[in-house]
Order: sequence, then structure tokens, then C-alpha cells
Amino acid sequence: MSMKTPVSVLRLPRGPDPNSRGFDPNSPRFIALCPTTVSTSSSSSGSVDEEEQRLRSELRERFLRTLLLMTDKQVQFDMLEKVRVRARFGASDIDVLNFQVSDLETPLGVQKEALLRCHDVISCSFEL
Repeated sequence: MSMKTPVSVLRLPRGPDPNSRGFDPNSPRFIALCPTTVSTSSSSSGSVDEEEQRLRSELRERFLRTLLLMTDKQVQFDMLEKVRVRARFGASDIDVLNFQVSDLETPLGVQKEALLRCHDVISCSFEL
């Protein structure tokens, strides 16, 4: 009996503290992947930054209310590659990276439960 080839394990770096799920916000990787648009330095455009922050807050609240309205409703998702699917919306993860759906109707068939990656979703619509 021959021995199988071992597979190497990729070890990800730890966050800034032992209980952290993220990376150091001062690291080059974090800065490259998560650029901020709100200026951290003191500037004369303080009122502009406050207005932008207010608008962002309002848009975030609208988005979260829409997610609440979508719960347990039949939703149509238009996805990349011109794929259109329908499913009963369940929930979103806290980072809004995935949608949990049930009875996903795809061109290939129906899946009882599924996760849709939000980056693949172009738009979604549902009946009020």
C-alpha cells in the first residue's frame, strides 16, 4: 500500500489580540482591502464629513429595513452571468457577505437550502 502525498496546511496570521477575528487596522493588508472614505485627520471640511456620515447612516438603515422586509418572502435575484433565480429569503450574515435562502429555484433545479454570495448578486426584487 502506497503512502498518500501529504497536503500542506496554510496557517493564517493571528489578529491583533487572541480573541480577534480580524487583522490589525494599521497593517498594510487591512489598509489595502478596507480603505476608508471618511477622513481621519482634522480638516476644514468637517461639515462635509458629517453630511457624508449622515447620508451613509441613512442608506445603511434603509438597507437593513429592506432585509427585514424580505424575510420569509419570495425574492428574485439577478446574478452574475445573467442568471436569474428565485428563493425564499431567510437571513443575511452580519457582514452582509452571504444570504441564506430556502427553496432556491435555479435553471438546474431546486435546492432546499442554500447560501448566495452577495458579491454575485446584482439586484433583488420582491413583492410587498
